[in-house]
Amino acid sequence: MTGGATRGPEQGGLAAAEVRAAFDRYEAALRSGDLATMAELFDEGDQVVRFGIADEQRGAAALAAWRAVQAAPRPGRRLEGTTITVLCADAAVVSTRFAYPDRPRIGRQQQTWVRRGGGWRIAAAHVSEIDAPAMPPP
Repeated sequence: MTGGATRGPEQGGLAAAEVRAAFDRYEAALRSGDLATMAELFDEGDQVVRFGIADEQRGAAALAAWRAVQAAPRPGRRLEGTTITVLCADAAVVSTRFAYPDRPRIGRQQQTWVRRGGGWRIAAAHVSEIDAPAMPPP
C-alpha cells in the first residue's frame, strides 16, 4: 500500500508537515503498543470521541481504559493513500487505509487533529473495515 497527498490551505506547508510527523509518531506507537504516547497524542477531556470497528469511547479516560486492555495490532500493518487535509493553521484531518497480510478486509481510519498548547492532538477518530474489492477477471 502506498501513496498519499496533502490538500488544504497550506498545500504541504508547516501545518501539514507537523501533522504528518504527529501521525507517524502515533502510528509507530500504535504498532508497538506504546500506551503513553498514544494517550499523549489524543486530546484530553470528555470531548474526545473514538469510533472503533466494534467499539466506541467518549472521553480521554474511557479511551485510556479501553487502550489498556487492547493488544498491539498484528505484525505487517501497512498504510495506503494517507491524505492530510489542512482545514486551517490549527486543524487538519488525516484519512488513510490500512491492511494486514493475512486479512482480506481493508481498514479505514480518519483522525481530526487540532493544535493545542503548541502540539498536535487527535480530537476525534473513526476506524472501520470493509471487504477488500474483488479482483477483476483476467
